[in-house]
Amino acid sequence: MSILWEKSETWRWLVRKTRDSKPFFFVFATVCGVVPGVIGYCVMQATNSRNEQLEAQLRKNARPETTMMGQVNRERLAEYLGELQRKEDTNDRYVAALRGETLTRKPYVRIQPIPEKISNINKEEK
Repeated sequence: MSILWEKSETWRWLVRKTRDSKPFFFVFATVCGVVPGVIGYCVMQATNSRNEQLEAQLRKNARPETTMMGQVNRERLAEYLGELQRKEDTNDRYVAALRGETLTRKPYVRIQPIPEKISNINKEEK
């Protein structure tokens, strides 16, 4: 693949210019960063649909499990934000997730053990 770049006179010119001229290097680097960013932003704006009717139609036609998962995620987020607002210690969430455990909704009894069947499978894999 490098043969294509090494044989190209345009590539050699570009390398020489960026090596010899700092202003050219900074202009080239800026163009390489800004142009893709502008194109990406324009594509996102063109494909973003904030049409209320479309959103209502999509919500109406949503499958039941999708609606249920959305509700569960909203409840979990509300619970987590409530804990943060009350300045509760939330490190046990991370500890439980690292151990593959889930948290309950009862305070002080938040960590549930992994079901025995799953625990045995994980031990066998190690």
